[in-house]
This record gives sequence, C-alpha cells and structure tokens, in this order.
Amino acid sequence: MAITALDPHTALIVVDLQNGIVGYPLAHPIDGIIERTQALLGAFRRRGLPVVLVNVAGVAPGRTERPRLLDTIPEGWTDLIPQLDRQPGDLLVTKHTWGAFARTDLEQRLRALGVTQVVVTGVATATGVESTARQAYEHGFNVTLAIDAMTDGRAEAHEYSIANVFPRLGETGTAQDIIDMLEARNG
Repeated sequence: MAITALDPHTALIVVDLQNGIVGYPLAHPIDGIIERTQALLGAFRRRGLPVVLVNVAGVAPGRTERPRLLDTIPEGWTDLIPQLDRQPGDLLVTKHTWGAFARTDLEQRLRALGVTQVVVTGVATATGVESTARQAYEHGFNVTLAIDAMTDGRAEAHEYSIANVFPRLGETGTAQDIIDMLEARNG
C-alpha cells in the first residue's frame, strides 16, 4: 500500500453509493465507507478537482449462471445517497454494467477536463469498483484506489481484489493518505 503521486488533474470516481445498494449486507459498516468518501469528496471539491458520481440502473445483457439481483428496479433504488451532497459541477454517470466506462461517455468527459488519473471508491469492491478501475487502467488513466472507502457484500471478494488485483491496476492507500497527498501538494 503506497501512493507515490497524484497527478495535477486527478478525478474522484464514487461508484454505486446509491439507495438500493447501501442497504445490502456488506462486509464493512457502510457508515465508515460513507464518512471516508465524504472526506474525499470535500478534499476534491475544495481543490476544484473533478468528482464523478456513478449509479447503476441495470445490468449488462447476456446469460449468467447466477440469478440477477433484480428483475425490475424499484423507485428510488438508483438515487444517490444524500450524504454525497451532489453539487452542480459533479459529473453523473448512470451505468448498466459493472464498470463506469463501459457503454458510457465517461472517458471522453474526463479527457475533455484533462484528467490523467482517477481515484476510485465505492461499492462493491470486486464488481463495480474493480471493473471501473480495470477500465480506467485499460483507457490509460493512472489509477489509485482508496481501499478503506470501499466494501463488498463478500469479505473474501473484497480482500482478494485489494491483495491481488488492485496492485496490478494502480496504487492503493487509505482515504486519508490521498487527502494528505492533496494537502501536501496544494496546501
């Protein structure tokens, strides 16, 4: 776990902190995940750095062996949790797959802002967060993962992603590590 640098044009991507997901049983208490995400949001917004809020409103087409969680999405399920305090300048991305870059215009929107690095947080570590990080890496962004600002429904999946996948996609650290690096760079 070592974050060596944050590029001058780094964006924060918050994955699937929405009404329909935060109520699921999760490996780590959601309140702590939300608090650390709020701290990151504040640090990025104070510095005028891009914030991307992602929600999921469907699933990718295709057959799966495991049943899908929802056949229909209940009203309010996709609404971002109010603690994110969505601001007018925040980018909103609604996805229909695990990753925030697939079949969306997120890459183009970030490139238009000059973004070269992303910090990824959210739920679930081994699906939405990992897929978004993989796609960001594949699109050539530097990737940083705030590992204490994410969780999963399965502790073993969360731990596997952190220990085995994330170090191959980018750098990992805590939300406070990222905030400290932003403060050291910008005062």
